[in-house]
Amino acid sequence: MSYFVYILASRKHGTLYIGVTNDLTRRVHEHRQGTGSAFTKKYRVHRLVYMEPYDDIEFAIQREKTMKEWPRVWKIRQIERDNPE
Repeated sequence: MSYFVYILASRKHGTLYIGVTNDLTRRVHEHRQGTGSAFTKKYRVHRLVYMEPYDDIEFAIQREKTMKEWPRVWKIRQIERDNPE
């Protein structure tokens, strides 16, 4: 099974949300429908801007926790490295 660490944004350089899931398509759809999380619903954060696949859920969860602790500039740099738009 594959797991994904993903970043959603409200817009370019907008509000960011980092999560982990085993079904990226379903999870992004939930965020867009307003059922993904209260945070993404409140701040309208539903644009997928970055993702990393993992085979091991423990590695995915650790990566999510690590990325959440990063300064905002590091998160934006990570996104723009793979997704300059």
